[in-house]
Amino acid sequence: MAAGIITLTGATFAETINGADKPVFVDFWAEWCGPCKQIAPLLEQISAEMPDRVTIAKVNVDEHPDLAGQFGVMSIPTLLLFRNGEIVHKIVGAKSKSAIVAELDPFLPASR
Repeated sequence: MAAGIITLTGATFAETINGADKPVFVDFWAEWCGPCKQIAPLLEQISAEMPDRVTIAKVNVDEHPDLAGQFGVMSIPTLLLFRNGEIVHKIVGAKSKSAIVAELDPFLPASR
């Protein structure tokens, strides 16, 4: 896992999401998911390029099916953007880096 990406579990999810000082973009994924593997390096790049604007986190749905169920994750990858503890945007499926950033940008704070 890249240095800027955090792994969430049932024990850390609520505290991380609710205590965040910037939006948290959560990737619900699985090891066997091809599209998940495709977007993983893109999320690492976004994390490295926008560390002051967004936190990137991952939840393995095989290890934490309770979290996937709690947020209605039916397909993976599903990417949920949380701001102030609430879901403000959802992306389902693999997309290009530019498409992901374009969808995220309106919900993120301006660069510092």
